[in-house]
Amino acid sequence: MRRRVIAAAAAALTVLAVGIPAAADLAQPHVVSADPVDYTPHVLDGEVRALALVGDTVVVGGDFSSVTDASGRTHYARHNLFAYQLRTGAVTDFAPDLDGTVLALATGGSGTVYAGGTFEHVDGAARRGLVQLDVARRGPVSGFTASINWGDVRSIVARGASVYVGGSFSAVNGVGRIALAKLDAATGTVDGAFNLHLAGPQLSRVKVDDLALTPDGRRLGVIGAFEQAAGETRAQILMADVTGPGTLADWHTDVYTAPCRAGFETYLRGIDFDPTGTYAVVVSTGRMSGNGLMCDSAARFEVAGSGLHKPTWVNKTGGDSLYAVSATGSGVYVGGHQRWMDNPQGHESAGPGAVSRTGIADIDPHTGLATAWNPTRKPRGIGARALLATPAGLVVGSDTDNLGGEYHPRLGMLPL
Repeated sequence: MRRRVIAAAAAALTVLAVGIPAAADLAQPHVVSADPVDYTPHVLDGEVRALALVGDTVVVGGDFSSVTDASGRTHYARHNLFAYQLRTGAVTDFAPDLDGTVLALATGGSGTVYAGGTFEHVDGAARRGLVQLDVARRGPVSGFTASINWGDVRSIVARGASVYVGGSFSAVNGVGRIALAKLDAATGTVDGAFNLHLAGPQLSRVKVDDLALTPDGRRLGVIGAFEQAAGETRAQILMADVTGPGTLADWHTDVYTAPCRAGFETYLRGIDFDPTGTYAVVVSTGRMSGNGLMCDSAARFEVAGSGLHKPTWVNKTGGDSLYAVSATGSGVYVGGHQRWMDNPQGHESAGPGAVSRTGIADIDPHTGLATAWNPTRKPRGIGARALLATPAGLVVGSDTDNLGGEYHPRLGMLPL
């Protein structure tokens, strides 16, 4: 574990005076290399939006249609979903045909993966928004029959016998569930006891943008466009205790109550817990800066304790969006279309102490400052929306062609 303090940026970053407990049992022992491996496949169009690891196979989701091997010589027709071998880059024959964008992936049991998104059919059969797929057998798992009524599924987390799904739907299998549901992992049946009753009286639509589950499976983090949960005020973020039927935790923060730019009913985009479940990191968009707002930032929150929680540290980009976060213990990787980090005084500009971190960055989990790690991702495009920490390195999914100064269209891996 490294503890790196960048003195030049210290004055430019808001780090609150809160003690930070040490982490242990790290998922990755050190920060990954800034030099990508040479063998990842190329995604030639669209955007990579989701990643999952099933055994030694990486499953990739998005809105693409064409993939090649790393040499560019062998082409594969792949509609919104494909898979490749983590350590060799070999594209597999996993090629289900989905008629809409894949926005979410989660590893299931027995060599399966759950996929969520805007699709309505898989291999020609009706599978609206949700499907479980056998990666080796290359097709849907017939016993899992969950389906949303409309909208989309934007995030999925699976553990044991349960699958949590979030999105913009209002029912699953005809059972009313506003934007968030718990399903049986084998059948997709809606859990009748779990219902946080998300509501947004001032919003046009309630939706969940991202979910994260602590490694011990006891706490579920939820972010999105909502104002209330279980009758309590919860502005854009909540924690649920899911050891039993599932109840709203006595954990809340008020730092996301203030709006950012008009039209952003939620400006939170990603949440992840560290490997010990000690803290969560939340990343946001918003296109505003200054005035104490939490737009365009990464922020660490401690999980322990009850009542009001303030961020342990906040790192701001100065006006550029962050979309994805992966907290590995040794680092906090963030992806987006940012130009800088450590930039709380920037207004679409580099303020005092800002450091250049184009499209991808690593934040020290203890200090809240950007580390020296700086592979870059150019052009910035919409941003890196998918980060996956694996035993071999960090897999990055985006909408542009360059990672670490090399040609890696929409997909690359920075190795341990």
